[in-house]
Amino acid sequence: MSWQSALACWYLRRQFRPETLKPRINVERARALTAKRVWSPRVPRDWRLRESYGAHDAPLRGEWLERADRAPAADAGPTVLYCHGGGYYFCSPRTHRSLVFALATRADARIFSLDYRLAPEHRYPAALDDATAAYRRLIAIGIAPESIVIAGDSAGGGLALATLVALRDAGDPLPAGCLLFSPWTDLAAAGASIRSNDSVDPMFCGASIALAAKIYLGDSPATDPHASPVYADLHGLPPLFMMAGSTEVLLDDSQRVADNARAAGVDCEFEVWKKMPHVWPMLAPFIPEANRALDHAAAFVQRATSRAAHDAQAAAQPSSAMSRV
Repeated sequence: MSWQSALACWYLRRQFRPETLKPRINVERARALTAKRVWSPRVPRDWRLRESYGAHDAPLRGEWLERADRAPAADAGPTVLYCHGGGYYFCSPRTHRSLVFALATRADARIFSLDYRLAPEHRYPAALDDATAAYRRLIAIGIAPESIVIAGDSAGGGLALATLVALRDAGDPLPAGCLLFSPWTDLAAAGASIRSNDSVDPMFCGASIALAAKIYLGDSPATDPHASPVYADLHGLPPLFMMAGSTEVLLDDSQRVADNARAAGVDCEFEVWKKMPHVWPMLAPFIPEANRALDHAAAFVQRATSRAAHDAQAAAQPSSAMSRV
């Protein structure tokens, strides 16, 4: 554990965790504090940020980060559909630029960061509807599914996986893979780490998880697999890549998904990083573990899209037997 990450955990334990010890969540306060503290990095050199927040931009409402020397064409390499975290009730593409910018440049992939609707104004399944609509729009404008990776962190990680399950259930063509940073996959808060890591997680107390879930769910059941994909049948999904910190209260939200995915025959890589705080890749470039984690994530984006493109090309070729006819 680097001194930089130790310092980050010290700060989070004193500045962030106390907010989660309160008996109720103040949505307006959370949004105000986030807006006040947000740090927006510079757009990387040779890249351009294209903001799409007009009413006419839906369902692709959010931000594009693209290589400046490439036309925004359908065949411009890997595309990541990114779902930001924030408990489904706060944060935005702007709050997650540090992670998104760093991932894009490492993976040499354009990223669309989705500005999905937030609770409690828009409860479940609004965020899921927005994410599935955005993915379908990417396909409709000519981006091949085998060049897309759906990604997200925390609540956005759960949303990314739920989107993948919903697309499979609806019979849509699936993306090349799914990348998840500290995903929140169980809104019922039933994982053992909710209790076992309660005193060691530098960001959250365990009891805050169920409180946050209620804001998003309203009267919907917490075990709905499209809200809590840890309860979904994961068969037939493309490769998954997940990472979580060993001391997170949400550790088991990743571990159980990894176990279920492997049992269903899904290719799943899961990395547990010692003593890292929730969604530590957001702390890039300031802590070395964030930079290394993003290197691993970028390698997965390239690996998954390359393999999916190869498989799609092979499937499109006539068989040797047909070629001889």
